[in-house]
Formats: sequence, C-alpha cells, structure tokens
Amino acid sequence: MSTSKEWKSFSICWLVLLLAFAFRLVLSGNFLLVPDEVNYWQWSRYLDLGYHDHPPMVAWTIWLSTQLFGQNEFAVRFPSVLGVTISSIYICLLAARLFSWRCSMHTALLSQGILLLNGTALIATPDGMLLPCWAGACYHASQALDFKKLKQWLLTGMWFGLGLLSKYTMLLFLPSLFLVIIICPAYRKHLFHFAPWLGLLLSLVIFTPVILWNYNNEWATFRHVLYMGGVDSGGFLTHKYVGDFFLTQLGLLSPVVFIMICAAWLISYKNKSIRYEDAKYLVWMSLTGFIVFLLLSLHSRVYGNWPAPAYLTALILIAALYSPGKVTYQKNSKNIFWKIAVCTAYLLCVPILIQVVYPVLPLPIKFDRTARETIGWDALGQKVHRVLQSMPDSDNTFIFGLRYQMASELAFYMPGQPRTVSINRWNRPNVYDFWVDEAMVIGKDAVGVSRSRDIAERLSKLFTKMDPPEEYQIYRTSPWQEKELVQTLYIYRGYGFKGGLRWQPRDQKDIRANQKQIAR
Repeated sequence: MSTSKEWKSFSICWLVLLLAFAFRLVLSGNFLLVPDEVNYWQWSRYLDLGYHDHPPMVAWTIWLSTQLFGQNEFAVRFPSVLGVTISSIYICLLAARLFSWRCSMHTALLSQGILLLNGTALIATPDGMLLPCWAGACYHASQALDFKKLKQWLLTGMWFGLGLLSKYTMLLFLPSLFLVIIICPAYRKHLFHFAPWLGLLLSLVIFTPVILWNYNNEWATFRHVLYMGGVDSGGFLTHKYVGDFFLTQLGLLSPVVFIMICAAWLISYKNKSIRYEDAKYLVWMSLTGFIVFLLLSLHSRVYGNWPAPAYLTALILIAALYSPGKVTYQKNSKNIFWKIAVCTAYLLCVPILIQVVYPVLPLPIKFDRTARETIGWDALGQKVHRVLQSMPDSDNTFIFGLRYQMASELAFYMPGQPRTVSINRWNRPNVYDFWVDEAMVIGKDAVGVSRSRDIAERLSKLFTKMDPPEEYQIYRTSPWQEKELVQTLYIYRGYGFKGGLRWQPRDQKDIRANQKQIAR
C-alpha cells in the first residue's frame, strides 16, 4: 500500500466482505428452501453432465456441499453464498487495480447492500455460480488486455468455461469483450495473437460435458433456452414486458443505484479523469448484457435476475464516478448522491432479508413472496408422510407433485427424503422426464400434492381409483396478524397408476418437444 489511507481502505474493504459473508452464512440455514432451490437440490441426487433447464454446475456444487455438511438448507445454499463472495472479491480487486483501494472499499460497501446480490447468495440457483465466473473472467480479461500475459488469457478462458457450465447467460461475456477490443484501438491487436484464442479453446474444452449431454438428449437444454427467449411466442415486438423489466431492475438494485448506473453509462465517455480503455471496459462489460435483455423484453418476459452479471462492472464504474473514492476525489466533496444510493440500497435490502426469517413488514400474503415460498414445507412433508403411512401398501406407494417444484419440496421435507415423481403431463417438460421411467410406477398407488382442486378430474383418468382430495392449509403468525392463511393445498390419494407422467405437447411444432414426445 502506498499510503496509510490506502491501507485503511484495503482493511475496511476486506472486513466488509468478511462480515457480509458471515451474515449470509448465518441467515442461509434459518429459513426453508424455496421451490426452485429444492429443484436444484434434486438435480444433485441425479448427477449428470447436463440437465433440461441449465448446465450442471449448480447440481455439482450442491452435491459436494451436501456431502460435506449434510442434507440441510445451509448446505444447499453454501455454494451460492460462497460464489457471491468470490464475485465480490473479484470486483473489488478489479476496482483496486483500475483505480484505488478507496474506490474498492466503496464498491464493497455498496455491492454488499444490494438486494440482487444478496438474493443471489441466499437463494440457491445457477446465478450463484454464474456471478463468480463472470467476475473472475472480467478481472483476468482486464489483466490480459493490459499486460498481454498468456496466463491471464488462460484464466479468463477457465472462468468463461466454468461460467458456461453454470448458466448460458455467460455467453454474453464474449460479445461484451469483443466490443471492448474493437472499440479500444490499443486492444485490437489481441485479435491477431494466439493467446486469447487459446483461452477460448480452453473454455470450449471445459464446456464439453454439456455438449455431450445435449447431443445424447436431442439438444433439450438449447431448445428450452430458445423457448424461454420467446422463439415460439406469437408476434415479434410487444411493449407489455418492458415496464416489468425496468420495475424489477429498480427493485433489485434500488432506484437510486439503477439511475446512477444508467447515468454512468452515458457520462463516462465525457469523463477525462478515467483512462479511456478502463472506461470502455467497465461500460461495455455491463451495458452489452443490459441492452440484450432490454431488447429481449420487447419480445418476451425477462426475469429480474437475468441481467445480474451486467451490473458487476457497473458497480465499479459508479464507485469511480460518484463515491468518495472516485477518481476526481475532492476533500470537501459531500458526495450526497452516493450516500443516498448506499443508504437506500440497505434500507430496501435489510428489511427483506429479515422478512425471510421473521415477518417484520406488514405485507399481505399476496404481496409477500418470501412467505408464500418459504413457509410450511416442513409441516407439509410431515403431513404427507402420515398420509403415506395410511395407504394400504405404503412401501409400494410413490409420492408425486403436479409440478416439479412441489415434487421437489416433498422430496426434501418428507422424513427420509424419498425419491418423488412429477406428473407434468399438462404443464411443461422438466428434468423429471429424464429420471423416471413410467414402468417403474405403473400399477402402484400414489400420494400427491397440488395447489389446484380443479386438476382432480384430469388426475383421476391416470388412476384406476382416486379418493376425493384432502384440503391442507398453511398458516403463518406475525406481529400484524395472529393467524394468516398463506396457501391452500390439496392432497390426493390414487390407486393403480395407469400411466401419464410425462409432458404431452399440444402442438407438434413446439420447439421443446423431442421426437419421442411427438410420437406419443
């Protein structure tokens, strides 16, 4: 460190990251798994080179974590908690390399209070693996561009390849980096050197497992990604999703932070205090992804977390432009907008994080997504277990959900964590289609759960006999209401399963349908 102030900023930066990591570790084991999380936990019990929805990294890391820490909430979430911490370390290292440890410290202070990053850390999804890969690739690519070291290009390729094993959003890293190289004259010569291409080759080798799995499964994942991108949807342009896209970004980043990022993308070109190449790097490694998802929102729905990697370098950029650690730092500057940004981020994030373990906010259930997705799964598991024991041949009875999320919640929270089945004939294809052969359950009795009573007539056609569904209600207590209904579920008992587990496409042209499904 060149000065005592830099040393102090360095120490505070690491302290902030350590405290945030410790806080998330404690919180991660204190609320029940949401439906998407137990789905990815189920993947870890069927280890493979790829899966229907995403690449395999989330399953691989959850499997390793649960082997170390047991089958519990903490273990399922630990890879994501660690992954977001690694991504935070990398963006702070990049901020320090490009600017100063003072800028890095302020990057840490802001980033650890943003709901988007905290949600990614505390909800186990592929994003928890994607962010460290994106941040690591950004850091090493910056080093490679400036210092022309083969090692840095190989590290960039390694992180890019691992990112492709995590989530396909990582593909946006390539056009982002390519734009930086094209826009900056000093970087263009890299295109004619072997090192970047060797790094790219390494990433493709790392990505090979996904290619092999998809080759053997009719490119199922790629067809799913194309469907999620709106390939099958009618019409090309629509405005109905754009407002939702902006509102989710405002909420997940906080309004002030989002506005500052948009302003930084615009004014960084005029700011002469930041080196030209550094400004272009931070802008295009973030703006490219944002533009892609904004354009996609003109065609189909974009989930709020999808653009998450785009904001990592954007946080460094706004710290360099607006924080007390900015490159044009003046001693008497009040930096009022930066203070407002940090405060609003924490004021928005902290109550929501507390809400997942205790309902401090007086939100009605219909507006409290954390309650709807986390409350009551353990009690439901016990209830379904009792129903299972009441069946004539409980040892030869299978457990099902009418959606893969429900099947996975039952698998995690029922005693003994049994293997479960998803009857998704009327919903959409999912990973259960690859795990369960109907011959394994034909003729057996079953106990299952659905959120809908209306499905009873359809479901009855799949069994020789069915009992009327049993209503099961989940409640919560809070300081605002003694008892509040969270959701009503229906427990089904079926006898003599006749078949019909897998999704049946309504349209043979549906891009998700493989040849076997069309033939059926």
